[in-house]
Amino acid sequence: MLETGFFYAFAALTLIGAILTVTLRNAIHCALALIGSLAGVAGLYLLQKAEFLFAVQIVLYIGGIMVLFLFVIMLVNLDAAARERQFHRHWIAAVVCVVGSGALITWFLRQGSGSMHLGQSAPELPSAGNVEALSDVLFKQYLVPFELASILLLVAVVGSVIMAKKRI
Repeated sequence: MLETGFFYAFAALTLIGAILTVTLRNAIHCALALIGSLAGVAGLYLLQKAEFLFAVQIVLYIGGIMVLFLFVIMLVNLDAAARERQFHRHWIAAVVCVVGSGALITWFLRQGSGSMHLGQSAPELPSAGNVEALSDVLFKQYLVPFELASILLLVAVVGSVIMAKKRI
């Protein structure tokens, strides 16, 4: 029962943060709302007993990438974009999309309402932990793409530092 409450709380945090991310005018407030949404996703990972993904979500996405986003947002002048009215003539299209999506979801749920059966859970296999299996795959099969991604992130950080030094 408590786990269900946490699920709904984390899901609400994720959805509210995502909605605020696309509707707020101030870019810094949008980034902070995205941090809230990512924290909700991290909580959902924790409820699924994926502790490693929880830690990666917190450290890498919230701690690293979002700090980089905030750094770039603060370096770029976004005052003119913040003054512009958002969703000026698009509210009709948005309402049509929401109503259409709701109708489709309702139709699909009614079509399959009698055919949903919960399957039996798979037996737990004796194997190494999730982190160990992930590290084996990451460092044996995908070593080159992993290193290329790390070099790309390093270049992005160095470039942002160089851009910041030129402005100061």
